[in-house]
Amino acid sequence: MHSIVVILAVAIDWVLGEPPNALHPVAWFGRFVHALERRAPRDSPSAELLYGAGIAASGVALAALPAFALERALRPRGRLGVPKVTSVIGLAVALKTSFAWRALIHAGENVRRELDVAQIDAARFDLRALVSRDTSELDTSSLAAAAIESLAENASDSFIAPLLYYQLFGLPGAFAYRAVNTLDAMIGYHGRYEFLGKIPARLDDALNWVPSRLIALLIMVATRFAGGDARRAWNTMRRDHARTASPNAGYPMSAMAGALDVRLEKVGYYRLNENGRAPQPRDLRRAAQMVSLALGLGVAASVLVHWVRRGD
Repeated sequence: MHSIVVILAVAIDWVLGEPPNALHPVAWFGRFVHALERRAPRDSPSAELLYGAGIAASGVALAALPAFALERALRPRGRLGVPKVTSVIGLAVALKTSFAWRALIHAGENVRRELDVAQIDAARFDLRALVSRDTSELDTSSLAAAAIESLAENASDSFIAPLLYYQLFGLPGAFAYRAVNTLDAMIGYHGRYEFLGKIPARLDDALNWVPSRLIALLIMVATRFAGGDARRAWNTMRRDHARTASPNAGYPMSAMAGALDVRLEKVGYYRLNENGRAPQPRDLRRAAQMVSLALGLGVAASVLVHWVRRGD
């Protein structure tokens, strides 16, 4: 049943896309975090650190416990219990809300389409769906680079990681991961949230350690099928993965830079594959193709691993 749930969840994602915010658990969770953040202590690092730890603990519990209850409620139970087909559909619908494959690819495609027709301001606006940095001064090549980086990095956050934690811990694992990742996106960065977001950020780093390296390897495998240079992707990843501030993001980003032989740069912070050419909009399309192929390989691997485990 596990494999059918995964395949159906991916199909729902590609056919229906994201549910409206009014029905999306991640949007509900975001409002919960925002409400707690507004009440956070200020000007006391120790109090902020402790409060941030409380947000992380309560957030994980809020996500995982209902998922656990839902998974138990949907467990097939004989003739008068939950029918198996209802169980599969219910779990697939719930699992789908923990990841976003189609939305990720479409966000990159929107930026590429606008760059192709030189609608720079529109591309800068739409890029904000993928990155948190200021996009107002980015030129065509920098916009393409930022979008390529985000496609590679978010392939882990938005899909591979939830799928991995579903494989390991069921629906509670996928939802707990999504809660931590959302916390990191909202308060887990330097500046205003330096201490408040430190625990969520470190927890997110820990949970993404395996998925980020896994998606980098999947990108390399996908590169072999997509006409890229898998050897260069591997060598670039080995050399450049530590150049980013994140302990995880550098793996898929540098692998993608090598696969496409482009230079990915955030001015003043890092430069990946520095001898590569400046990226162009056409490279964004190739990056999206490689990411989709890598994610498809991830789904196939998940199904295969489950079948092998069942055989044991």
